[in-house]
Amino acid sequence: MWGGNIESLATCPFCSPDAARITEETPLAFAAHDAFPVTPGHTLIIPRRHFADFFDLTPEERAAVMQLLSSARERLLRERRPDGFNVGINVGAAAGQTVWHVHVHMIPRYTGDVAEPRGGVRAVIPGKAAY
Repeated sequence: MWGGNIESLATCPFCSPDAARITEETPLAFAAHDAFPVTPGHTLIIPRRHFADFFDLTPEERAAVMQLLSSARERLLRERRPDGFNVGINVGAAAGQTVWHVHVHMIPRYTGDVAEPRGGVRAVIPGKAAY
């Protein structure tokens, strides 16, 4: 399993989320404020079913995640007025996954929040953002 440990349902932070952090929900997924935000408004989209691999989403779960991703974007545009977004999913320990329950990061970006934003998600590998 991708080189990581699977949390039990009892210890998984996303199986029993803090209700105060939830911004929207559907029967299959929910959106919540990240507990350790990278930027103001950093939001997680989380399927309710406990499993580790994004690629194991059912078509219905994938649709619920995409719907919440879109509606979270609209909310963030109204509330925070970011200049852009990074959207990312870590799948496996080698990709940086540390919580073994699927979640999608929506990170609002603001002009000037980093000196050089060029390359965006390519910057996860040092030296690969500039091309």
